[in-house]
Amino acid sequence: MRNFKLKRSLTLVAASSMLSLTVVSIPTVAQATPACTTANFVTTCLGATSDTAPYMMMVPANFNGTVYLYSHGYRPNVPVPAGIPGYGGYTVTNTPEPAPGGNAQIIGALLGKGYAVMGSGFARQGWNADSAIKTNVELIGVFKKQFTKTTKVVAWGHSLGGFITQALAEKHPELVSAAAPLCMASDIGPLMTMAGDALWGIKTFFDPTIKGGNYSAGQAGYAEAMGDLVKVFTVIGSLQAAIGANASAPAWPATSQVPAAIKAIPSRSALVMVALMSGVPLQSAHFDSTSAPPGIPATSALSFQLAINPALAALENVANAAALAVLATHDLELQAGGAIFDNTATNYAARVAEEQFIWSSALSGVSGIGGLLSVLAASPRAKANPAAVAKLATLTGHSGKVEIPTILFTGTADPVTTAGNQQSVADKYAAYWSEKWAANKKAGIRTRPANNQLVLWNFPPEKYTKFTAAGSPDTTVPAATGTNHCNFTVAQHLAIADMLAYAAVNGKNLSGGALLTKLRKAGNMTFDRGYAAARLKGLGG
Repeated sequence: MRNFKLKRSLTLVAASSMLSLTVVSIPTVAQATPACTTANFVTTCLGATSDTAPYMMMVPANFNGTVYLYSHGYRPNVPVPAGIPGYGGYTVTNTPEPAPGGNAQIIGALLGKGYAVMGSGFARQGWNADSAIKTNVELIGVFKKQFTKTTKVVAWGHSLGGFITQALAEKHPELVSAAAPLCMASDIGPLMTMAGDALWGIKTFFDPTIKGGNYSAGQAGYAEAMGDLVKVFTVIGSLQAAIGANASAPAWPATSQVPAAIKAIPSRSALVMVALMSGVPLQSAHFDSTSAPPGIPATSALSFQLAINPALAALENVANAAALAVLATHDLELQAGGAIFDNTATNYAARVAEEQFIWSSALSGVSGIGGLLSVLAASPRAKANPAAVAKLATLTGHSGKVEIPTILFTGTADPVTTAGNQQSVADKYAAYWSEKWAANKKAGIRTRPANNQLVLWNFPPEKYTKFTAAGSPDTTVPAATGTNHCNFTVAQHLAIADMLAYAAVNGKNLSGGALLTKLRKAGNMTFDRGYAAARLKGLGG
């Protein structure tokens, strides 16, 4: 297989999508009455709830009574120093977002139809679901008091904001008429298991000086976490350079301390193992795990398809998962009071028992798989603080029990909130619906309960990896649909908004031909009752 060069550094979109903000001047203290101004037939109100969380409301002159409440995604709760890829220079902000990413096109389209929009910046950043739900409840009350013609509130949000939206729908159906948790995080335990496994895998194979959790208190712990971010991205950069120099047998990073015999296995195979054992998808923004450069010999093409393309996908996705692990682990350890990731009883061989055959070439065959698993089995494990784990379990989770129409939508190759997060909530609702149907039959009621959950998926194309004229992968092109974190188009967002409006008015989700037409026109939105995403690894061992 010939060598190639990646055209530019791999994109870390989790950071950019997570930190896309609308910058406005917001009061920093709670206001009983919002400060409102009107221009171009839109009234914009700024204020803060009783917890000092700033909010923004935008209401058109032709307000039809329905307001969209948006919850933004995870923002780090600590500043990130300049120079760290993807995140460098981030300053903690509580700027509110009244719509996804503060996107003016989405806001304008909704206002033009007579809908209002609003959102809070929340009082605390990081994992803030419990406080954010209280903030949103208060914000709904503030809006209704200010705009007395309000008849419907619909909620939506991305990532952690999707988690908040789902929890709000479960806990307060009396306040919300319909909800759309998008690219949602599910229960925090499995999510952090995925992130922790990815970070521990990078530490184990590539740089044992990565602390990977159990951070110290105060400033020392913050310095450790930022140091881990630097080390993680240094490893990613080293692997990227090694694959670019020798795709078939890339060298191991200089920081790796695996046995010399293991280094006979290409480092790309260890990267694929990290992805598989943690549940990170092997389709990424630019790598479909099946394509090869055009015009190369058949044997080289096959090698690229089976071994190199999956490794490059793992490289893009593991970078996002590991970055989440560092930032969220530091944040949640502060809240829980100690280490929260524990893999002392994890059987990584069992984790990959089926997938190792599918990805055998990427893992360098039976001998490669055996060698990599031997490293995992022999390496020191991470032990959690039981009290911290117990505290973590008290944070808001999802029951899946919703009584209002909800719309779920995610990309099947999302590397941060993987598709299993959405599947977990869908499974919980299916179990709840079955319980209600059983209760109806027992009571002699022959009517099936209404199905209030619409589960939609964004699948990547079968082939989408692009190559330059020289035959190198081209990572300058936009991320493929169905990949990256919360990678949705304006058309998809507006389709979700339309379906929410329908559900709020009719008390049920759009269905049948009308639904399929709406999805087709938006593009890359699929309703498939027969599809189920892979379970989160943290739920299975």
